[in-house]
Amino acid sequence: MSSPLFGKTLAELPQIVKELSLPAFSARQITNWLYKKNVSSIDEMTDLSTKARVLLAESHSMGTGEPLAVQTSKDGTKKYLFPTLDGKCVEAAYIPDRERATLCISSQVGCRMGCVFCMTARQKMQGNLTATGILNQFRSLPERDQLTNIVFMGMGEPFDNPDELMKSLEILTADYGYAWAPKRITVSTIGILPAVRHFMDNSRCHLAVSLHHPDPEERRKLMPVENKYPVRKIIELLKTYDLNKQRRISFEYIMLAGINDSLKQANDTVRLLSGLRCRVNLIRFHAIPDSLFKPSTDQAIRQFADALNKKGVITTIRQSRGIDIDAACGMLSTNRHKQS
Repeated sequence: MSSPLFGKTLAELPQIVKELSLPAFSARQITNWLYKKNVSSIDEMTDLSTKARVLLAESHSMGTGEPLAVQTSKDGTKKYLFPTLDGKCVEAAYIPDRERATLCISSQVGCRMGCVFCMTARQKMQGNLTATGILNQFRSLPERDQLTNIVFMGMGEPFDNPDELMKSLEILTADYGYAWAPKRITVSTIGILPAVRHFMDNSRCHLAVSLHHPDPEERRKLMPVENKYPVRKIIELLKTYDLNKQRRISFEYIMLAGINDSLKQANDTVRLLSGLRCRVNLIRFHAIPDSLFKPSTDQAIRQFADALNKKGVITTIRQSRGIDIDAACGMLSTNRHKQS
């Protein structure tokens, strides 16, 4: 199978043009067509010679693909199913909300992290997406021109695929790429310490850490990653960085009835995050088939948020979106895999 051009960084393209005996400046021309002009074929790269385009097409493909399916919610949320180069599929969600429009991107097919409340975890690990597959969810989104924000919170653990994640972030933010401001992009992680450190050192995008329980023993039951990378170590690392208004750290907290939604656990969360400039996002649990977990009541969520806010921890309650479609991440692709 020919190698895709889409998803290549400016640093990777000089070797390609050299192997084809093309002028060195062709690398910059190619990125212009890929990321600025959004062409669908190599033949559209008209400032390359006909011979150059033929040589490129013989050894490379574009690597892009349109969505396979879409589900549309009455609230305007759309969940798209995108093909991967190896014949699998991943989800991306378009979430409009007044003046904001957010794209939730996947980084893996399935996931090996084993979080017990997660639908994607049930698929197990099926493969990492390349930068091609990650960025195609952005490039081929019908509503792309309306987007204001991108979040890496779809299928998979982004920091379990760190090289392709960082390539994707480079292309999204670089002047030769899509030139997005880093503050418009957030990457979510359950907390893989070495990759978090690399990200903090080499990117200016926002970071969201999945917390879900302040007690290490209870968090371990929900998220096996706590065994290897305790969340306290992640917090200690983040405290070493000079955080400002241009770089936001947040903690994601899925509210599970009777599991993590008591006032004691709210106070424990305050103590855990003490000394770190951050905010907390409370998330209503989207039920998944055959799950023993139930969503917390609205009252419990509000009381939890009030307890954190009163102690100076900025806390918001994330609005549930797309609840009339396969809302939980991984459900649409799981159903598709069952049919294939």
